[in-house]
Amino acid sequence: MRPILLQGHTRSLTQIKYNPDGDMLMTASKDKVANIWYSHNGERVGTYEGHQGSLWTIDCNKTTTLVVTGSADNTARLWHAETGRQLHVWEFKTAVKRVEFSHDDQYILMVTEERMGYKGTIQVFAVDASRPEQSNEPVVVITPSPSKATVAAWSYLDKYIVAGHENGTLALYDWKREEAVLTAPGHEETITDLQMWKDGSYFITSSKDHTARLFETNTLNALKIYKSNTNVNTATMTPTQDLVVLGGGQSASEVTTTSSRQGKFEARFYHKIFEDEVGTVKGHFGPINTLAMQPDGKGFASGGEDGYVRLHHFDADYFEFKYDY
Repeated sequence: MRPILLQGHTRSLTQIKYNPDGDMLMTASKDKVANIWYSHNGERVGTYEGHQGSLWTIDCNKTTTLVVTGSADNTARLWHAETGRQLHVWEFKTAVKRVEFSHDDQYILMVTEERMGYKGTIQVFAVDASRPEQSNEPVVVITPSPSKATVAAWSYLDKYIVAGHENGTLALYDWKREEAVLTAPGHEETITDLQMWKDGSYFITSSKDHTARLFETNTLNALKIYKSNTNVNTATMTPTQDLVVLGGGQSASEVTTTSSRQGKFEARFYHKIFEDEVGTVKGHFGPINTLAMQPDGKGFASGGEDGYVRLHHFDADYFEFKYDY
């Protein structure tokens, strides 16, 4: 499995994401630019330029006609996916750390940072794809308490918003009522990533407590725990095999004092049911910040602190892999 190396960013990657069809890969980075690539050959299709600060997050709608990005310049921006034209700017008091289109493409959730006396929020905006101008008034503003939200995602049928918090807790929000239906202890430390299973019935989280965990959406019950011996920055699930993939490594500030072998910068595969580590994919020479799985399960991509995106397509023997228990 030889990766395709995508060299389109000059600083570390913050989030990468496949579009629902899996033929495009979107990448956001601290270099203020978002890129979109063909996933089968790594050819860059275009860039989205306009932000004045680091990009933290990116997403697109189901038809890949609109792209939304969130940035440290205190804005979220809506782009025309094909032309790269900026359609709308939402302005906030603090940075936008996570954005995600709802399943029906009618709403976007945005997680804002807690800074300078401003509380961190989860805001939902209505989106009308038929016109470029959008409403600047949020439909809903949720203020998580006592700890700010770091990540959030829509549940099945957009019924709830699931959020992970800085103190490691999870919350299930009935967003239309702006209230938390359920809270649960998720991790011991900050939750760094949260990715839903394709039907929204369960999700995986990663944390600085050196674990990734699987939770049921309705109850927030912990189903599985995958233990690592270093920070876990991101985790994702494969749709074809019973595997999960963890990415992380030593924190960026400590990287200069260790070799890449000691830093544990590989993508690590665990069996989803039995929680055992079954393999690794090496390549990055800095921590992996973000992982994304191709929707058809035929490959995955990783984005690192080293500024590279590595695009992997699985070999035939991967699909024949049987876990020996």
